[in-house]
Amino acid sequence: MTTDIDTLATALYVRTDDLLKDAPHLAPWRPKVGLQPVLTDAELVTLAVIQALLGFTSEARWLRHARAHLGHLFRYLPGQSGYNKRLRNAAGLVKAVIRLLAVDTTLWTDDVWLVDSTPVECGRSRETAKRSDLAGWAQYGYCASHSRFFWGLRLHLVCTPGGLPVAFALAGAKADERTTLLDILDTDPALIADRPGQTLVADRHYYGREFEHALATAGVELLRPARKGEAERPGGRLFKPLRQVIESINQTFKAQLDLERHGGRTKPGVIVRVLQRVLALTAAIWHNDHTDQPVKRSLTAYDH
Repeated sequence: MTTDIDTLATALYVRTDDLLKDAPHLAPWRPKVGLQPVLTDAELVTLAVIQALLGFTSEARWLRHARAHLGHLFRYLPGQSGYNKRLRNAAGLVKAVIRLLAVDTTLWTDDVWLVDSTPVECGRSRETAKRSDLAGWAQYGYCASHSRFFWGLRLHLVCTPGGLPVAFALAGAKADERTTLLDILDTDPALIADRPGQTLVADRHYYGREFEHALATAGVELLRPARKGEAERPGGRLFKPLRQVIESINQTFKAQLDLERHGGRTKPGVIVRVLQRVLALTAAIWHNDHTDQPVKRSLTAYDH
């Protein structure tokens, strides 16, 4: 019997395979001479998304489960080291598929964006912080939402109120949120150029005359709560419900997609595992949108 996860996997595989046929340069580089992988790149991307949706943080456990239960979807599964290596090399492809699916939804043209950052913890012990390959990129930071310190990174996310990731960046825990947001928009200028009059809803940490001038110059209207000593700002009635929305989206990443249990130990490893989870959410929203589901961000149909 076909399940929702099977249907999503099939649709994602076909979409990714079509992308690679139209843009073969997006495939990870490999020598022209030698053995070619049995698991295709489109199957690899699909396998990674199902792993995230089913909540397997251990690649060894995931591959054992896949061999036992997903033989009807994948004719061949690599070993753990092969899967890990190929997934790291496929980061560029994963990022391309995220954008491909996001654009192919009705949520993509939403004229309101939400922006926030959320912790991506990478270790807890002092020895980890000193000896990890992530040292120098990962930093100690503070999460005000949960009143805790952590060592790691932050995922900076621009998304629609429906939870669709529009743009994102992974930066050190101490990276300035305003600078990171401007860098995100500068890296992909078409995002703003194609959306005159876009509204961006942020918390009170996104402030500053130069920062707001840069957004206004780009044609973005910033709505944020007033800081202490400031006059009341427009859009105040929107902040509380929209703040709950962005917290709910962050919670989807953390509780359902195990963002902080990514298991990455190197920079490429962390990057692709975060991308894996962004793609999983995007793929679920894309499939829910195309199948006319009432709640686009729901992962319930795919987590079992």
